[in-house]
Amino acid sequence: MPMRPALGAAVTAALALFAATPSTAAAAEPSESITVDPKGRIAPDGTITLTGTYRCADSTGPVFVSSSIAQTDPWVRYGIGGSRAVCDGKEHRWENTGKPRNRVLDAGPAHVDATLMELRPQGGLPLPAFHAEQRKDITLAKG
Repeated sequence: MPMRPALGAAVTAALALFAATPSTAAAAEPSESITVDPKGRIAPDGTITLTGTYRCADSTGPVFVSSSIAQTDPWVRYGIGGSRAVCDGKEHRWENTGKPRNRVLDAGPAHVDATLMELRPQGGLPLPAFHAEQRKDITLAKG
């Protein structure tokens, strides 16, 4: 019987220690991420502007933020620009602008894919290495 109080005290102490230890996984910021803002813009001439943020580190080749958009048919996507990324571990803003060849997009709901991709030299050829991706439903607003 004397073992039960000692065992209970040990379990209580272990739980208190576990609860007091900060979780490094919860406190750490993601080293690589990309976001898409909830609103994009469509100009009167059909030019689309998409924006968001990204964070990356440890690149050996050039890194780019690419984006594409779909509206009525999810299988028909339109590339919207591309921009250079700086992989220094800090969060940065990105903005891509582009105009589909035939004006088929209008203000309203749309679906955006944004990708943070590096052209990493391997064997003398630059091969794609993906750092982060986000798919998000947004609203295209006139302006």
